[in-house]
Order: sequence, then structure tokens, then C-alpha cells
Amino acid sequence: MKEKLLKILGLDRKSAYVKDFFYTSNMKASIYMSVYISCMEIWMIVRLLSRQLQGIDLRSTDYYISHYCNYAMLLASALAMLIFAVGYIRGKKRPVMLGYVLKWAFMLICLSFGVEISAADYGKGEQVFTFLTMELFAACLLTWSPVIGFLIISVSYGIFYLTLDSTLVTATGLIGATDATKINLFIMWIATLFCSFGNYSRTASQAEKAEKLAEVNRHLEDIAEHDELTGIHNMLYFRSEAEKLLHTKKKSELTFLFLDIENFKSYNETYGFGQGNDLLRKVGGMISSAFAYSLTARFSDDHYVVLTASPGSEGTVKLIAEKLMNEDSDVRLYLKCGAYLPTESDDDPILACDRARFACNSIKKHFGSFYRVYDDELEKAYRLKQYVVNNIDTAVNEGYLRVFYQPIVSVADGTVTNIEALARWNDPDHGLLGPKEFISTLEEHRQIHKLDMFMIDRVCRDMRLRLDTGSYCPPVSVNLSRLDFEITDIAGHLCGTADKYRIPHELIEIEITESSLVGGKEDLKAALDRVRSEGFGVWLDDFGSGYSTLNVLKEYRFDVLKADMLFLEGYPENAGTEPILENIISLADRLGMASLIEGVETAEQYELLKRIGCGKAQGFLFGRPMPITELDDKLLTGDLRPAASKK
Repeated sequence: MKEKLLKILGLDRKSAYVKDFFYTSNMKASIYMSVYISCMEIWMIVRLLSRQLQGIDLRSTDYYISHYCNYAMLLASALAMLIFAVGYIRGKKRPVMLGYVLKWAFMLICLSFGVEISAADYGKGEQVFTFLTMELFAACLLTWSPVIGFLIISVSYGIFYLTLDSTLVTATGLIGATDATKINLFIMWIATLFCSFGNYSRTASQAEKAEKLAEVNRHLEDIAEHDELTGIHNMLYFRSEAEKLLHTKKKSELTFLFLDIENFKSYNETYGFGQGNDLLRKVGGMISSAFAYSLTARFSDDHYVVLTASPGSEGTVKLIAEKLMNEDSDVRLYLKCGAYLPTESDDDPILACDRARFACNSIKKHFGSFYRVYDDELEKAYRLKQYVVNNIDTAVNEGYLRVFYQPIVSVADGTVTNIEALARWNDPDHGLLGPKEFISTLEEHRQIHKLDMFMIDRVCRDMRLRLDTGSYCPPVSVNLSRLDFEITDIAGHLCGTADKYRIPHELIEIEITESSLVGGKEDLKAALDRVRSEGFGVWLDDFGSGYSTLNVLKEYRFDVLKADMLFLEGYPENAGTEPILENIISLADRLGMASLIEGVETAEQYELLKRIGCGKAQGFLFGRPMPITELDDKLLTGDLRPAASKK
């Protein structure tokens, strides 16, 4: 209530913006007021001088001196106010205090002029509205707080009444201001008072609206240039400023850096998104401080970019990386950085950042490597990446994609129980491309569904041919990406394609990696449940390669648990291999899943799997990925033995 009352009276604490709004409003009003008064006073001086020279209505010398002085003083104050206000509005530097002094002086001179002229001529019926005119100008056109306005108007009306009363008594000798005059003055006082209050209220309302609008504009300008989460610049600003630097500085002096926080996903899972966001802000602050005289921005997620002309960027990145590694957390965090040195032909900062990012990605998961400069080797790989993105549709339509099959055997007897379908790209320009050369690229550019839909179709077609010819046809597993479920109805495509080729659903199984399921949404879980309900098998691939394996097993249902091949590396030298695999197999059994270990390359590894009771195995020991014709040949020659139940 107190704050509301203070606001009504104009005694509340105003922001700097509102104060400036009132000040500017008064400067604008002063321009109109001073122009009008200047014109009127010049006209009055000319008129009085003309009448004096023509001998019309001759007055005493004191009269002329008094009026000329009053007109001149008012004109001078109006011109001073006009010059100051116009300069201020045009943006010229003017002392704010001088503006207040001129406004008050101008107001007092106007009111004094009105009082003197109107009181002197009131008895003669001449210029009786001069005071009211000046009152409206000074107290209503200019904006005053209600308290100040009340004091100005009340005091000025009081002085005018006393002056008028004294003048009339002097003129008549008996009678002062009449009752009618008192009533008129009271009415004028009320009207002027409310006019002043209304002007203040209107200006205050406009100031508040303008301030809110200015805040919105400032916010929009800020988010147009700054990342909302970290507070450092965003890519819109980075690109704009980087383009200028590429055209104004020697490109040989510039370096683009792409920085990535490795293991940030695990950090988020461990500590939650709130603490994860705090870390992003902290790292953003580290980078902007370390590269204080460079252009920095948040690229996306846990990625940052820098454009610097400062030498020794590798050393600077190393210092940031060391600070990050020393963070007090249970998750080990690493900073990876890719650097790109622009050439004279480089004009697009985004392409330069993309090359730096490519360099950064080349050392991810490489312990001990934190900085990589983009070189000719990476340029070749980068161009291949661009080729893959630009030619996936051609590869599908022209038949450059191939399906290779790798056998999966029963550990107990070595017979082929399943087959995994693996993609290869036999390109006319680049030759046979392995999955590492195109799978991750297609996922990064959200085009992996084109490959996976092709694989489903080709596998079903091959199976139909095998079924029709009576060839051995065990279940075939197809790898799917998490993005398949986001970009397209992959479950519907799987069902439709299998039915199109009249393939029993139990002969098709899908593999999905553990890492792709971490943080999965309900729609992904629903899609996988739908696949299982339609009779297709669902396998968990690369078990043990991520950080939330047990959570994945708790949330999803699988038919086969496929352990990552890294578990077998180093056996038999590594004594930890056997107990770890034993526990994985036991876990799969208890959850009602078949166990499958991939990466089997030696007889010693195979004997280990037999000894610990593993269900299925896969690896080069049993066969590399091969075309379907080669697989059939091996089955016919006995190099591979079909399972008795699958003949």
C-alpha cells in the first residue's frame, strides 16, 4: 500500500531508464513550448514597438520599459531552453544538471511573466489570460511529479491571487479581488492541477511501457548475440564477426578451434542436467577467459568454437583441459580440440569450424591426445565424408550398397545359428568402403535411415530367395540406429517389408546399441516393444561399452545380450577377462536372454567361451563378413556347418 501511494505521488524510486524518459519528454516539450513563446514574444515586441512608433495608445515610459524587459527576458529564456533541448535531442552531449536548471528557470520566468502581466492588466481587461497560458505551459506541458506539480501550481496561483488582490486594492482604493475572480481562480487551479496530474500519469505509463519494450529488445538483442545458457557468444554472432575477420586480417594468422567435452554425456547422467548446465557455463567461462582477445562462442551442446589470432593456442587449450580434468567429480572429463588453419580461399566460417570439428572428432576416445591440427590426411577423410553425405541416395538407387553376412555360431557345437547383415559400399570412385567410413557420417547428418531401410529390404529379398530355393536360412540380424525411430516409422517399414516378401517375423532380428538407448524417450521404448510384439527378435548390441548398461537392461526387454568385443581383448594375458564374461553370461541367463560374445579371433578365446557356458559367438575365427554367395559356398563345402534345427 505504501509503495502504491508513493508511486501515485511520484515519490517512488525510479529506474535510470524512467528518469531518462521523463527528462527526454521534458526536453521535447520544452522545444514546442520555447518555439511558441519565442514567436509570441517576438510578435509582442514588434507589435508594441510599432504602436509606440505610430503613437497609437501611448503609455508611460515605465510601462514600455517594464514590458520590453519582460518580453526580452522571456524570449531569452525560451531561446536558451530551445538551443539546449534541440542539442540534447540531436544527441549532442549536454550536462544533465544544466538541463534541470534551465527547465526550472524557464518555468519560473514563464510563471513570473504571467503573474506580472495579467495582474497589471487585469483591471483594464487586457491580457487577462496570460497567466493561465503560462501556467498551462509551465505546469502542464512540462511534466512534474504530482507533489512538485501541486507545489508549483498552488504557490503560483497563490502569488497570482495575492498580486492581483493587491493590484486591485491599489487601483480602486477599496475593493480587492471579487468573489467571481476567486471562484474563477479556484476553478482554474483545480483544472490546472488535474491537467498536471494527468500529464504525469500519462508520461509515467508511457515510460513503463517503453522500459518493458526496451527490456524485451535488449533481451532479443542479447539472445541474438549470446548463448542463453552459458552467456558467451552464439554461432550467429560468431559467424558474422568471423566473416569480418576473414576479410580484414591475414588468414595465415588465424586459427579456428573446435572444443568438445568428452564424457559430458556420462556427467549429465551421473549428476543431472542442472549440474551439467553449470559445468557448461563454467567451461564457457574458462574458454572466454583464456581466449580473452579472441572470438569465442558455444557451437552446440558441449561444443565450443574459437577464432584466434594469438599464437600458442595448443598451450592455452592444454591449460583449460588440465583445469577440466581436475574437476571434483566421479566422472573423468577430457577436453578435445581440433584446429583448422584457414587458407586464402576460405571465406565461410562454418565450413572452417566443420573442418576443426572433424579434426576434433578424429581424436575422440584417444587417451593422451587432446589437440589435433587439420592436415592433408584429415582433408582426404573429410572429402570422403562429404562424398558420403552427397551420394547416399545415388548409392541406394544405383546399387552401390552391398549386404555382407557374418555367421554367428553356437558355442557348444560351432554350428551356424544366426547371421548378421552388415553394410558395405562398393563405390565406383572410392572402391569398397567399410562401415566405419560411412555409418557415423550418415548418423551425424541424419541420413542413416536411408541405409537401414535399404538393408531391411535387401535382407528380406535375399531371405525370400533362400527360402524359395531351399537353402539354409537361419535368422538374420539387422543393425538399426536410434535415429531410425526418430526420422521414420522404421518399425512399420520392418513389418511391411517382411510381409511384402512373405518372411516369417521370427527370422528377422534387429540389433540396437546400448549407447543409443541411454536417455531414450518413451516413444523409442514403445517402438521396440511393438517390434517384439510383432515377433521380431531384439538384441542389445555392444553391451558394456556405455555407462548406463544396467539401467538399459532394467528399462528395455531383449532377446539376446551381445557383449562388446573389447571384453576379449588381451585374453589370455588379462586375468580379468574370464570373471567379467562369466558374470555377463550369468546376468543374461537370469534375465532370460541368450548370451553372445563377439570379437572371437583365436582358439583360446573360443575355448574360454565354452568353459564359462556362453551361448553364441561371433568373430573372424568363424568367418569374416562376406557376400551371400560366399556364405553359401562355405555352407556347401562344410567350412561352415548349419545348425541341425535350421536345415
